[in-house]
Amino acid sequence: MIEQTVELATKDGATTTFIVHPERGGPHPIILFFMDAPAIREELRDMARRIASVGYYVMLPNLYYRRGVMEMKDLPPLPEAEARARMFDFMGSITIPLIMDDTDALLAFAAMDKAASPGPAGAIGYCMSGQYAINAAARHPERIACAASLYGVQLVTDAQDSPHLAAQRTKAELYFACAEHDNWAPLEMVEALDASLKAEGVNAEVELYMGVHHGFAFPQRGAVYDKPAAERHWERLFALFARNLS
Repeated sequence: MIEQTVELATKDGATTTFIVHPERGGPHPIILFFMDAPAIREELRDMARRIASVGYYVMLPNLYYRRGVMEMKDLPPLPEAEARARMFDFMGSITIPLIMDDTDALLAFAAMDKAASPGPAGAIGYCMSGQYAINAAARHPERIACAASLYGVQLVTDAQDSPHLAAQRTKAELYFACAEHDNWAPLEMVEALDASLKAEGVNAEVELYMGVHHGFAFPQRGAVYDKPAAERHWERLFALFARNLS
């Protein structure tokens, strides 16, 4: 496969973006891969590579570039509680409008790369970024044909860009993978999301992964990682992409 790391120009500077796609058979459909709260790391690059290996042009941008942060491992070490507070501070520094500006820049960059298909694209987001993937589909309804939120947070809020409302502004097929045990997306929120999407006739599936916890798809997440659930989520993603991006 072909990999590159580029400084991709945005309205607010430049985001370091990992791009990977197959060496042959292009151009390849674009997948926007939005990181989770612990930021860019090799674990996410490996997940991007797995997606690319089956025929996609995957873009993994650093969403913390406005704070001058790339990888948590490069920051001064802190006690666990303080390091966690620092991560939440970074997470709180970005918003849906800011990431939608970044989404515009990502698609504009891809439009200049012959390896990237100009056709339907997809978006995925884990944890804090599930809301960004869904809003990207709403931002570009003519371009993004599918989007997935994987144990996403803030699924139902009072904001106009809440995922449950953004979902109504796109024709994309949407997929929400939710963990049974998730303090950031409790079952009441998952049920409210599912009821809202069904009531509005949104082309979406909300799937509850029983017996697992937030972060179940990340191999480096220790005891939280659940291999059967993680493999099921890959099955669901690849089927979603095949239906909408072929």
